[in-house]
Amino acid sequence: MIQRMQTIWLLLAAGCGFTTLKLPFYIGSIGTLPAENLTAMSNTFLMILTVGASLLALVAIFLYNNRKLQSRLAITGLIAGIINIILFILEVKKYTAGGIALFCVFSFAVPVFYILALRGIYKDDKLIKSVDRLR
Repeated sequence: MIQRMQTIWLLLAAGCGFTTLKLPFYIGSIGTLPAENLTAMSNTFLMILTVGASLLALVAIFLYNNRKLQSRLAITGLIAGIINIILFILEVKKYTAGGIALFCVFSFAVPVFYILALRGIYKDDKLIKSVDRLR
């Protein structure tokens, strides 16, 4: 299980997803209010989507015997990660002043890791099919 590359990519996707719960995506202020951090915990829907996308990666790790379901969960996690970034950008538009934090890289890394995991799942599936042809 751990020797497969997609396991590492899915683990990294889950780790990056969970770090966005505490680390800021944007630091800014609305009007005259003091500066605040925009994290995934700032918005309820954003928090649920972030936790869901991260848990999908963790669940997909243990489905190494069922590659079809594993790839479906990875695609769902990829879509959730992209929606998560869109929601972060929509939340940023509410601020009047501020800047993007360096930790926003974690949010953008989640879909990248899902894509790399999907490549690994596809390669495993292709390898199994080629071995089955030889039998």
